[in-house]
Amino acid sequence: MSSRTILFGIYTLCLLAAGVAVLGDLVAFSVGNATASHVVLIPFVVAALIHQNRRSVFATVQAAVPAGTAVILGGLGLLLLGTVHPVLRLHGNALSVSVGGLVTAWVGGFLAFYGFHAMRAALFPLLFLGFTIPMPSVLVEGATRALKAGSAEAVAALLSLTGTPYLREGFVFSLPGFAIEIADECSGIRSSIALLLTGLLASQAFLRTPWAKMLVLLVVLPVTVLKNAIRIVSLVLLATHVDPEFLTGQLHHEGGIVFFALSLGLLIPVVLLVRRCETTRAERLQTAAS
Repeated sequence: MSSRTILFGIYTLCLLAAGVAVLGDLVAFSVGNATASHVVLIPFVVAALIHQNRRSVFATVQAAVPAGTAVILGGLGLLLLGTVHPVLRLHGNALSVSVGGLVTAWVGGFLAFYGFHAMRAALFPLLFLGFTIPMPSVLVEGATRALKAGSAEAVAALLSLTGTPYLREGFVFSLPGFAIEIADECSGIRSSIALLLTGLLASQAFLRTPWAKMLVLLVVLPVTVLKNAIRIVSLVLLATHVDPEFLTGQLHHEGGIVFFALSLGLLIPVVLLVRRCETTRAERLQTAAS
């Protein structure tokens, strides 16, 4: 292990010590909030990605102390702002700013110790580290509304497709014998975040061109909405034709993993198809060039 890496490790430990209270709040927030259950896992994923590509990341190492120091100071400023600013704490966004400061300061340290070439080579994992930052409440609320609206339209379409009679008023569907409401908890935002992270990792691992990666990410939202609608309509049909208890039973409350597997089953063929198109396009360009 080089002395540079040892010094960067010491810097990382000092940064963690400075932000230990923020990290404690982050862990508590992750445990108690469905939209943030992933945040504590992101640093381990980032470490694995950097280690996996360590030969290219650290092929050329040259310290960039002035630029890195500027980024570090900006990060520490955000950390302090999130800790003491009363308005941020009032609106529940102080933790996002504080964690954003820690992430920024760590990236600044990486730049200071390893330089611009290493940072460019590790750009994806360094950007991916941003998912450690809890989403601000305004973004969570906006995403939840969008997912609820999309899910409601998809549920209406699937109910019509199955010939199930219903009356709809906004997010409330009245069916023979009972009514359901697509509440915030039914928006599927947690699985949407998980599917987005999975799509990003799959795109980075299997695809090479920006257009291919972007195409896969654009598919994540409709796949999530379709999966959410299938889950809701499945429960409705089971409650209608088998047992009304399905609306409050185990499949309703703990069946998320089953339907998340369904969303992966929808996303994986898309990744494979895009990869095939990408390969075919590259071969055609190579043939044309020769």
